[in-house]
Amino acid sequence: MDVLIVDDQRPFRRVARTVVGLVGGWRVAAEAGSGEDALDEAERHNPAVVLMDINLPGINGIEATRRLLARAPGTTVVLLSTYTVDDLPSDAADCGAAAYIRKEDLTPAALRALHVG
Repeated sequence: MDVLIVDDQRPFRRVARTVVGLVGGWRVAAEAGSGEDALDEAERHNPAVVLMDINLPGINGIEATRRLLARAPGTTVVLLSTYTVDDLPSDAADCGAAAYIRKEDLTPAALRALHVG
């Protein structure tokens, strides 16, 4: 299962890459550091799963999720951030993302629990 990691912080992308690599059958197809780059990489690689940071330069992860799902509705997008669920921006709930995982809770078990595919 191909995964696109979207986060503007390279150290977190490295952590996410390691976590994805620990999930059997999953592999990182590409990385992006902005919402615009995420849309380009998603079109180029057609990932099954996108791990999308909410706070990104340019268009944010919520808007990037809307645009990505309009182009590729079968993609599973998981929003990531440091927000607690209660502090998520109000538009996070209706952007089409399949789930929200706090960055500190991103583990292989959390990804396997998504039941993608």
